[in-house]
Amino acid sequence: MTSPTQHPHTPAPDEPIGYDPALVERTWREKWAQRASNRPDIAGCARPYYALMMFPYPSAEGLHVGNLFAFTGNDIFARFQRLIGHTVFEPIGFDAFGIHSENYALKVGAHPMELIPKNIANFTRQLTRAGLMVDWSRTVDTTHPSYYKWTQWVFLQLFKRGLAYRKKAAVNWCPSCKTVLSNEQVEGGHCERCTTLVEQRAMEQWFFRITDYAPRLLANLDTLDWSASTKAAQRNWIGRSDGAEIRFRILNPLEDAGSAAAHATSEVASGISEVTVFTTRPDTIFGATYLVLAPEHPLLDLITSADQQAAVDAYRTRSAHQDIVTRKTNKEKTGAFTGAYATNPATGGLIPVWTADYVLMEYGTGAIMAVPGHDERDFAFAAKFELPIERVVAGPDQTARTPLTEAFTDDAGAVLCNSERFDGFPVDEAKAAIAAWLEEKHAGKAVANYRLHDWCISRQRYWGPPIPIIYCDECGPVAVPEKDLPVVLPNIADFTPDDSGVSPLARHEEWYRVPCPSCGKKARRETDVSDTFLDSGWYFLRYPSVGHDDVPFDATITKKWLPVNSYIGGNEHAVLHLLYSRFLTMVMYDAGHVHFEEPFTTFRAHGLIIRDGAKMSKSKGNVVNPDEYIEEWGADTFRTYLMFLGPFEEGGDFRDAGISGVKRFLDRVWASVRDASTTDEPDQAVMRKLHQTIKKVGDDVPVLAYNTAIAAMMEYVNVLRSGERKPRRAEVEPLVQLMAPFAPHIAEELWQMLGHDISVFDSGWPAFDAARLAGGTVKIAVQVNGKTRGMVVVAEGADESTVYAAALADASIAKFVTGEPTKRVFVAGRLLSLVL
Repeated sequence: MTSPTQHPHTPAPDEPIGYDPALVERTWREKWAQRASNRPDIAGCARPYYALMMFPYPSAEGLHVGNLFAFTGNDIFARFQRLIGHTVFEPIGFDAFGIHSENYALKVGAHPMELIPKNIANFTRQLTRAGLMVDWSRTVDTTHPSYYKWTQWVFLQLFKRGLAYRKKAAVNWCPSCKTVLSNEQVEGGHCERCTTLVEQRAMEQWFFRITDYAPRLLANLDTLDWSASTKAAQRNWIGRSDGAEIRFRILNPLEDAGSAAAHATSEVASGISEVTVFTTRPDTIFGATYLVLAPEHPLLDLITSADQQAAVDAYRTRSAHQDIVTRKTNKEKTGAFTGAYATNPATGGLIPVWTADYVLMEYGTGAIMAVPGHDERDFAFAAKFELPIERVVAGPDQTARTPLTEAFTDDAGAVLCNSERFDGFPVDEAKAAIAAWLEEKHAGKAVANYRLHDWCISRQRYWGPPIPIIYCDECGPVAVPEKDLPVVLPNIADFTPDDSGVSPLARHEEWYRVPCPSCGKKARRETDVSDTFLDSGWYFLRYPSVGHDDVPFDATITKKWLPVNSYIGGNEHAVLHLLYSRFLTMVMYDAGHVHFEEPFTTFRAHGLIIRDGAKMSKSKGNVVNPDEYIEEWGADTFRTYLMFLGPFEEGGDFRDAGISGVKRFLDRVWASVRDASTTDEPDQAVMRKLHQTIKKVGDDVPVLAYNTAIAAMMEYVNVLRSGERKPRRAEVEPLVQLMAPFAPHIAEELWQMLGHDISVFDSGWPAFDAARLAGGTVKIAVQVNGKTRGMVVVAEGADESTVYAAALADASIAKFVTGEPTKRVFVAGRLLSLVL
């Protein structure tokens, strides 16, 4: 390896232009480890910056290119923050509990307690080789008792505050995976993991009351500096609906004897007085011609007449075999009449009560007033079962008597009709007016409803943290005392789940039989384990306090380092992980454990990597193995190429043909530093371009525009080496600092070659001279196979290679460049034409 020197290097005639990545990268990995370069002073630093990336699930297959794309993007941002003067903490850990690990262990006949440590060791090797600025002294493994002790502590904090509760609920059950699935894990009625048809089961489950926090979770989104797509996904998932709760009185035969419908409800229990529905359209109540209850509604048995009980029971059995997602999307309308009638509080008329699976218990009250004239689902149901359809809203060219051949749902310029005193009211005015009128009649009130439902955290599997609850016949559910945490997951051989819906831990009485912590009598542990989203919902709080075994997160350290300054991850976690993390942080804030209620100051979602235009998959044989590419090209080349594929927040198309160009760029930088003159004066035109590049890269990196930052550096190297001129030291030294976040190993080596004793990452970010920025730019058209695909802006006098690099950095152009051009036609200052 080259020793530090202040003197220019004169290459031998046969000396290659490039460098040996394997030697350079191995040397600097060792030096970083020896010097503890990536371990910040957690307690004493002045300018802390917490740069967080989503920790991976350590699969047996090892790190995939999508992981490395995300981690490299975060690492570049973190290294840039260090260069501008922050003390940066960039941790990583392993989200190793859960069904993926357990299923793989079952598949290969291994125990997850033996498998996971091997997987983590492999991931650690790969991540280290990638050159990440990770503090390996503060990593976490969610499967280690030292971590899940505090996951169980988090559960207990919610239990103490009444936010953790147990109830019987209808859940999605996968007969193959033999566990509960969230709605998000069901695709088209099938399990996303194994494609088995999902069924519904009623089971006792533990839930967190996240719905109590729905208004806050929604309101705070307006204050967050997050990717717009992520915030939109959370707003949609929380799903606030403004409307009204309306009470419909169920006909009581004892009170309503002699009414026209009394004989039809003679078996209705006299104790049931009303059904409450939620609607976003109280203005249409005069058109409500029937009620519908979800098959799981607790009042269904109580209101169903004897002569309809068999039909209702049969229908409920059929509905139980459908998952919730399918029920939401199924266009075929089915149902059963209950035999009961209710009074419409607006008209006083009697309307029948049905049960149907298109109504869900998880939304609103689990009951709806059906207005077939103005709702497509209700219209389809009413048409099938020959129920009345009334018009109560008319458009500009309609009247109260205009026939309805389909549901009328266009409210623009519409007014109410056939609605007594409210005829002629515009729809929006009518909503408020009728809600207020119903409230005066004690028949309803205006409310806000949320699509969000409580978080089910129970899992009937083995590989997870045991839920820290003990059941006592005398005391009920009792929290495991904090002094007794962790409740250690036992190493059992028979961890295969069965179809009983009971956890494998329930087969081990020697583990679950314990005395009650309150009264000392015989009791039993909860045998379900908790959802892996609970493990990942708080891990960011733990990282800075790793090593403090007496607390989940040290108060002083937490106040210094949190909330997280920047978080980078995938938008596939926009809802569940990020929403649950926000909820748990709010609970910790309310309990006085942390000083903030939002965990992530900034969040940016990265894009996805495809290969040769297609999504990567094992079946297609197009998966990129990072080990192979790092072995051949080096980590710095691979990192830089991944960031050059396209905008980081959009992703890009991985093509093998493109990586050699990035290696040539690094080779040219290497040769430029190696051959740089320390005696010749720098060229002013080159220095102008250098300062333009410093500004460009300094502007692009903070907004994650890595591809254009790389293109700017490539363009500068073309100017630097134009005509094979010999670079000057002043022309190359700042370039090393600019490229350091992207290619840290070679940057460290080049910085040392320039005679510096300190790390390039402690050297500061180069400043640009505004007076030197002046210089013209031109727009050049880029054609691909004869069609103009875009324009690129480059410096006046830019050569063909510079323009070509700028074209590839533009995603709107690069997507048409599907291979190495067979011909390039360049007209300086005007046109670049590529023939593929």
